[in-house]
Amino acid sequence: MLDSALFLRLMPLLFTFLWSSGWIVAGYSALYADPLTFLLVRYASAGLLIAAIAFAMRAPWPRGRAILDCIVTGILLHAVYLGGVWWAVRHGLPAGISGLIAGLQPILSALLSPMLVGERISPVRWAGILCGFIGIALVLEPKLVGVDPVALAGILLPVIVNVIGMLAVTLGSFYQKAHVVTGDLRTVTAWQYLTAFIVTLPFAYALEPMRIEWNLTMALVLAWSVVALSLGGIGLYLWLIRRGEVSRTATFLYLVPPAVAVEAWLLFGETLSPVQLAGMAVAILGVVLASRK
Repeated sequence: MLDSALFLRLMPLLFTFLWSSGWIVAGYSALYADPLTFLLVRYASAGLLIAAIAFAMRAPWPRGRAILDCIVTGILLHAVYLGGVWWAVRHGLPAGISGLIAGLQPILSALLSPMLVGERISPVRWAGILCGFIGIALVLEPKLVGVDPVALAGILLPVIVNVIGMLAVTLGSFYQKAHVVTGDLRTVTAWQYLTAFIVTLPFAYALEPMRIEWNLTMALVLAWSVVALSLGGIGLYLWLIRRGEVSRTATFLYLVPPAVAVEAWLLFGETLSPVQLAGMAVAILGVVLASRK
């Protein structure tokens, strides 16, 4: 099944849907929990669930140096990236700015690919990468219009933290590609979530009252966050990195802002302007060009 042509074609679309739902989850979870506290519960739940699956299926566990590699990627891909982005948005960073910063990841990945993993970026792929960035800028245009450039000076720390998160997921993706090339992804991910929990715990304790209110909505949000995002979305991201090039996988992130805009339109009744629709088309064109082999 994993090698079927249809499955491979659907993987980027499924990944985009799962990854984009993270922004919807973040919006709902903000009503009932502090960001780092919610991530702690998410890491613990996902880690225990995937570890139980790995034990039940007798999956091989990393040993020796492989454990260190899992720890490094757990810190970069989960603790620093997710923790940084969620904390920054909750502390005043406009969603449009956060989306643009995230859009820099494919560009940075393309710049670093030749040096770190020897990937060659063709002129056509560069055109696609730049086209994709322009597309997400158009999609995010309504959220950028109301941002006062002067006011950004007052939220400099959240901006810096968000940029650090973007750098962390970029470097973590390269490290995953270069060093976590073998091993069962279930046990690798279990180690990563354990690491993310341990690293995030002292920050949550120091920076937050660790508020979390349990109700049906919170339970459903956590369930989706664990199963669809932590196991499904992250698992697909790691699988795509292992199977393909880091820079090519990163370009799929250009589809996330358009997907979030459509989901917000369906769930929250937000409008979709002609500029946003044009931006979606431009972003899709960019991904098509950048992901061509």
